[in-house]
Amino acid sequence: MDVQIHYRACNLCEAICGLDIKHLNGQVVSIAGDKEDPFSRGHICPKAVALKDVYEDPDRLRKPQKKVVAADGGVSWAEIGWEQAFREVTDRLRAIRAESGPNAIGFYGGNPSVHNSGTLLCAPGFIKALRTRTIFSASSVDQYPHHFAAWQLFGHPALLPVPDIDRTDLWIIIGGNPIASNGSIMTAPDVANRLKAIQKRGGNVIVIDPRRTETALRADAHHFIRPGTDVYLLLAMAQVLFAENLVRLGRLASIIDGLDRLRDAVADFTPERVAGVTGIAADTIRQLTRDFAQAERAALYGRVGVSVQSFGSLCLWLINVLNTLTGHLDEPGGMMFSSPAFDIVGKRQLYAKHNRYRSRVSGYPEFMSELPVSCLAEEILTPARTEGEQPIRAMVTSCGNPVLSTPNGGQLDTALGQLDFMVSVDIYRNETTRHADYILPPATGLETAHYDLTFHALAIRNTSRYSDPMVPKPDGMLYDWEIYEYLRLYLEDEQYDQHTGPQPENPEQKIDLALRYGRYKDQNLSVQTLRDNPHGIDLGPLQSQLPDRLMTASNRIDVATAPFLTDLDRARKNFDWLAANTDDRTPPQLHLISRRHLRDNNSWLHNAYRLVKGPNRCTLQINPVDAARLAIADGQKVRVASRVGRVELSAEVTTDMMPGVVSMPHGYGHNRPGIRLGVAQAHAGVSINDLTDETLLDALSGNAALTGVAVTVSPVAVPELV
Repeated sequence: MDVQIHYRACNLCEAICGLDIKHLNGQVVSIAGDKEDPFSRGHICPKAVALKDVYEDPDRLRKPQKKVVAADGGVSWAEIGWEQAFREVTDRLRAIRAESGPNAIGFYGGNPSVHNSGTLLCAPGFIKALRTRTIFSASSVDQYPHHFAAWQLFGHPALLPVPDIDRTDLWIIIGGNPIASNGSIMTAPDVANRLKAIQKRGGNVIVIDPRRTETALRADAHHFIRPGTDVYLLLAMAQVLFAENLVRLGRLASIIDGLDRLRDAVADFTPERVAGVTGIAADTIRQLTRDFAQAERAALYGRVGVSVQSFGSLCLWLINVLNTLTGHLDEPGGMMFSSPAFDIVGKRQLYAKHNRYRSRVSGYPEFMSELPVSCLAEEILTPARTEGEQPIRAMVTSCGNPVLSTPNGGQLDTALGQLDFMVSVDIYRNETTRHADYILPPATGLETAHYDLTFHALAIRNTSRYSDPMVPKPDGMLYDWEIYEYLRLYLEDEQYDQHTGPQPENPEQKIDLALRYGRYKDQNLSVQTLRDNPHGIDLGPLQSQLPDRLMTASNRIDVATAPFLTDLDRARKNFDWLAANTDDRTPPQLHLISRRHLRDNNSWLHNAYRLVKGPNRCTLQINPVDAARLAIADGQKVRVASRVGRVELSAEVTTDMMPGVVSMPHGYGHNRPGIRLGVAQAHAGVSINDLTDETLLDALSGNAALTGVAVTVSPVAVPELV
């Protein structure tokens, strides 16, 4: 049999790079970049090989697993059939719902859910059948401030502008590291060459970050900033625009409201006033603002570093406002909206999914039909306090690992162990799913069809591509969409028989209809069209879309809505405290930030040896000044402690860190018992989220404030040899 070639998009991160996969009898021979993909142009990153590794991984689960607890407390796992699994799982969920109400069942959707179109399209039907509103996801440890700001300014949380980097002359990046992340709220394969292209055409790239990141090393300029103070830099930039008469609204001038309110709100945040708090000189702030305002084509972009902090929503609001005030919103080379073939925004209607209900214990408001995941543990651990109130007794997790990816993971680990029942849809027994009573593993990766609903909508160029399975799913396995559809059918009908009852509907039909009747219907776009064009179809550069794309009640943009102005009071109080407690001396307390590596993707891929081999990446990066003050040598084991916990790991002394700031990677901590991840366990590391604080949130969106957590660092004494 001859070697076959399979073309598909990689769905491991947001870049959706095209792949050229050679295989023989279902065995992967090689994975390379698809040179004919009009978007990724042959680029892939090291993570692409993980598709082969996951496909062949002996630790991957392939049949439903049922936990068996022996009389002596020992735990084992038994493989069972799908019908038994669906029946037993839904019977248990139905019983808990009858006893305690639907909100006693929680649902958590992990980040991979968004990278699998089957899950994205079919899990909501199952969640609706649960009838619960205690719903959580990774979005509230990652990106809720982006959505909150988009909702307030543009009318819908999914109307997220992305930097048009292929046409910009000045790209300012705050708290983002796209060289390592391949984008993030910006689908952009081959960022390194796209960044280089900006510089080749005479443009500049500027990075503002407490760490000299991989992106900063390739930029034209890098400025350190103290964690959590980005909001004051952005306020000062807005102040300079007004004070120096640099506001240029351009084409959007007739639809902008709130300028006077905004001018008054930022008036006291001068560069001179914020310089000491942010660590960025006043002259630097002024020049940065002038360069941005005067550039013909420029984009100000912020990502995780500004999103996962206490003032995340204010930061994203100000980033959008600064792009608007300088005429760089909805213009080529600025921040623009995509025109996806499958539009996840949907029809024009006023969005109202905010504060319709609140969490039981701390009273956090719902946003986008979810509660902040920071409060998940307390919703399980806190007993009922009033009649009719119920803690979460059962959890359903969807391809996620919140024990490693949410704040105070140790507390959540404890909470999951106290549930009455838990079921996980996942291909691994990991730090979270080890608590499950049942694990339902779907076919994955190369065995599945896929269309990137979310990431085409965040792409820096309009494209469309459909991936068929490389190989048929093995006998006895189900696709993710089949699992969710069967769970829904069994849950809705206690007498459901999967042999005689209604069958799951393939989500391909939904994708096909959306393509056929979407904005490119005149181009006869369909799933079959994409099959006939396996490298994908280029639909052109981003186009200006405002005001038509707006979904606000007024069809205008108010740059100073009440939630942001109100939250500025909180920011002012915090500023006064920082100003009174910040000076030129090295602070005795350090602040922790996370970091990402090109071969990492949260906690997903640590069981692929080729992605974890080499030098230990789970280190605490620390500036030489701080290391000397604390008597810490490079490579020495150190203890890092916060309010919620402590971990030990090796120090990495580097000038890439700002003094007063330390950094750990995200997604490690594979050292808990009961998991089945052989490679990951051999490279376990420690979890940064055993240090992050679940009580620190962005007040507006409920997003976890993971960056800038106060920690102490001390050397671990080496025991003396007797």
